[in-house]
Amino acid sequence: MTDAVATSPPAVDFERKICAPAVLPSRVSALARPLVFTNGCFDILHRGHVTYLCQARALGANLLVALNSDASVRRQGKGDDRPINSLADRVAVVAALSSVDIVTWFDEDTPLDLIRMLRPDVLVKGGDWLVDQIVGARDVRSWHGSVYSIPILHPASTTALLHRIRSH
Repeated sequence: MTDAVATSPPAVDFERKICAPAVLPSRVSALARPLVFTNGCFDILHRGHVTYLCQARALGANLLVALNSDASVRRQGKGDDRPINSLADRVAVVAALSSVDIVTWFDEDTPLDLIRMLRPDVLVKGGDWLVDQIVGARDVRSWHGSVYSIPILHPASTTALLHRIRSH
């Protein structure tokens, strides 16, 4: 038996799922429909996040996840040190999930501009959002899309997790 010698690192396949907003329309046009859209910070990924994303993916042929940029997260008032993980790290972790087909980001306070540009068939948020309060719901319904608030099966919160860590 001989020792294997790596000459170069293996390809990181999930990184192909990461898409800058500027080229998003052309990438999305190549995806099968129905397209499911969701968004969030996804700062410290936990079981609630991954369960939710699997449920969202089941609603269509492809799942697009849009993450708040670091500046957008800071404007949400989650704390002076948030996000804990940089946008580059958060995007990579979400892209590595098998339930996610494409990942992008937005710098605005909400993803409304992205939703209007991409015209997803399905818009999804977690069960802590009432359907009528989901940003873009009116728009998606106007082009006969569906809007869902998925019940939370595994309650978890990055903010609560950080509080628990810091209190020890």
